[in-house]
Amino acid sequence: MMSRRCLIMILARCRSGIISQMASPKKIISALILIVLFLAACSHNQPTPTSVVPPLPTQPQASVSPSLPVETPTPLPPTPTSEPMAVIVNNEGITLANYTAEFRRFQSALKELGKDMAPEDIQKTVLQEMIDQVLLAQSAVQAGYKLTDADFQKRMDDAIAKNGGTKTFASWRQLNFYTEESFRSALRSSLAAAWQRDQILSQAPTTADQVHARQILVLNQDLADRLYGQLQSGAVFATLALQVDPDTGGELGWFPRGYLFLPEIEKAAFDLQPGKYSPVIKTSYGYQIIYVIERDPNHPLSPDAQIKADQAFLETWLENKRSQSQIQIIVN
Repeated sequence: MMSRRCLIMILARCRSGIISQMASPKKIISALILIVLFLAACSHNQPTPTSVVPPLPTQPQASVSPSLPVETPTPLPPTPTSEPMAVIVNNEGITLANYTAEFRRFQSALKELGKDMAPEDIQKTVLQEMIDQVLLAQSAVQAGYKLTDADFQKRMDDAIAKNGGTKTFASWRQLNFYTEESFRSALRSSLAAAWQRDQILSQAPTTADQVHARQILVLNQDLADRLYGQLQSGAVFATLALQVDPDTGGELGWFPRGYLFLPEIEKAAFDLQPGKYSPVIKTSYGYQIIYVIERDPNHPLSPDAQIKADQAFLETWLENKRSQSQIQIIVN
């Protein structure tokens, strides 16, 4: 399953109209506003260079007759300044305005989920999502990704048409803290990041060392101990598991390392040989006994396990990319 952080960011993307998509059917989530896109909604613009007007050369003043009017020099135009940045990633900026808007979208998503998070934790999460998006988009360009203006405009037009037309879309955009410019920039970035993400995940493994197991799960320790005693006396594990859980017979299916919520159960399963069962294990769910049916060092991943494996594979790629990049966080 997805982490709490991923769930919140997905909801934030749903509100913002930009949603994550894994490669192929491995992880497809429908967006509320846009066509299927990717990851965080953010804009990353190059800092606007400061235009410096050189001073006029100093000329010695000529004597002026008191009877002649003195000409007042025309004031120089104001010097343009760079737009404030929140982060600079490999010389590419994420504007403070875009960061602030994404922060507010994340807060709104938390509120809808009934969750609370400290502002500093929100900042950390939002900054990392936005930085990762820039890193993916930058890598896409370096890998040869191209999006023509015509293709981009078609995506924009299709999204607007599917979601009520120009007026409705404009109202939604304003409600979700987007300007027209920032939304278009966010969409471009998302498309590039999604392309790069697909390239990365095309190399993710689709098989893993896995065990096929079943369990006996009860809430009472005395009952668990009695059942364990019956197993030691020769009872068939599947028969006892079916008595405890008539619906599934305690079936856990195939799973790789890092898949289960309870690491102690996962460890017990991988420590067992096929045909063996564990002692009673106390967990947050109750009291469990694990039985390993079979094991395969190269078993195909289930759709759910593939999603989790893809997330880990992508996170490893991003960790390496972050370590190789120049990232300057400016916002406090």
